[in-house]
Amino acid sequence: MRLKDKVALVTGGSRGMGRAISLQLAEEGAAIAVNYVEDGKGINRNDAEETAAEIRKLKTGAVTVQADVADAAQVNRMAGEVMERFGRIDILVNNAGINKDATLKNMEKAAWDAVLSVNLTGVFNCTKAALAFMAEANSGRIINVSSVIGQTGGFGISNYAASKAGIIGFTKSIAKETAGKGITVNAVAPGFIEVGMFESIPGKVRDSILKQVPMGRWGKPEEVGKLVAFLASEDAAYITGQVIHVNGGYYM
Repeated sequence: MRLKDKVALVTGGSRGMGRAISLQLAEEGAAIAVNYVEDGKGINRNDAEETAAEIRKLKTGAVTVQADVADAAQVNRMAGEVMERFGRIDILVNNAGINKDATLKNMEKAAWDAVLSVNLTGVFNCTKAALAFMAEANSGRIINVSSVIGQTGGFGISNYAASKAGIIGFTKSIAKETAGKGITVNAVAPGFIEVGMFESIPGKVRDSILKQVPMGRWGKPEEVGKLVAFLASEDAAYITGQVIHVNGGYYM
């Protein structure tokens, strides 16, 4: 229970990797604010409520908080709701992300703008909002979810790669700004994890990628969740500004 009495806000925490991260932090004792974005169909809200229900079974607190991370006003409202409910934000996990793949020749600017707005500007918005409270407490953990693609690039995903590479630069910069305030800022860079966006990769492409993974298997979302929980704990108090890979050796 390394995170007992801590409060974590996990963006995109309702499903996929975000759900795995939320549940792992809860298993370590943290209360979780599960962020989701309204999709107009209630699907994301239902997923968030289901995740929160699972967290409550672990005997820790959970709330769902709606916000589009690309919208600063919504993010500020969300942070206020978490503070009103729990009185603190100890941990921020910037996990929310989208992809809109196309080669540069075929990519519409709207697809570029959408991915950068959620994946990178969203990290800026949420970090800025949470830091206001962490700085007052002289304590905090920020973990940003980047990707191996931010380091290797990838065919037809220049917008996604740029956003994830930007997270790495942002992480290192904010780590320098906050190191003297008891706040650590780190990034995790998952490889190919069996969840979410992975499911949209065609079978033949998956086979080709797997041959390049030295460990010979796909990653599990729980493996990312355990790393995030470590970085959120006091065991990682002297680690900041780092990018930690979870990719089975795909990129070293």
